[in-house]
Amino acid sequence: MDTTHNILIADDNDEIREIVRVLLESENYNVTEAVNGDDAVNKVDEHTDLIILDIMMPIKSGFKACVEIREKTSAPILFLTAKTQDSDKYMAFSAGSDDYLSKPFSYTELVSRVKALLRRYYVYKGKDKPQSADHLSLHEISINTAINEVFAGDKEVQLTEIEYRILLLLGQHQKKIFSAQNLYESVWGEPYYYSCNNTVMVHIRNLRSKLEQDPQNPKLIKTVWGKGYRIE
Repeated sequence: MDTTHNILIADDNDEIREIVRVLLESENYNVTEAVNGDDAVNKVDEHTDLIILDIMMPIKSGFKACVEIREKTSAPILFLTAKTQDSDKYMAFSAGSDDYLSKPFSYTELVSRVKALLRRYYVYKGKDKPQSADHLSLHEISINTAINEVFAGDKEVQLTEIEYRILLLLGQHQKKIFSAQNLYESVWGEPYYYSCNNTVMVHIRNLRSKLEQDPQNPKLIKTVWGKGYRIE
């Protein structure tokens, strides 16, 4: 494992932070700790490859920290929390997170999620693919697939890795309808469960808010009721 992968763990529980730190350091990751949401926001920088957040933290909640971290970096964010309601997951994904794991958690599951998020992020950042001059045009949106950049007109749009993968999949198969199950299994690479519908819906909504002039009446990413989504 490349020891340059830097992971930030934010949790107000000292024991949880220590467990996660020891576990990740045993996998040769560099780990930085934060004791609350405000501390996490301050410690995230351009060298941070992945952030693990608790939800219920003093000074600033994980949800608020996630929103602010998203303004600084597109690095993957994993919520590791005891809050397990669907509404909590909805808020986490709405805030800009990439994944969600409930406490108590399996050590194996946590390491697997971390490795998958980092692997997808590095592919998204273009570190694991040959460079080319490929461009994809979607109405007013253009995608440079060589370096994974998205522009609305002449303005660059900052997308998370998951948002970019959804847009690219839909854009490379224009007019094809993708169900929530199609999208989830293709983008997340994990088995689909009915509750995953909300996960997909939140990411589509976030994409529209960044790409559409009127997200309530989208022109780019269309909903085909009862079937799924497509780009026309």
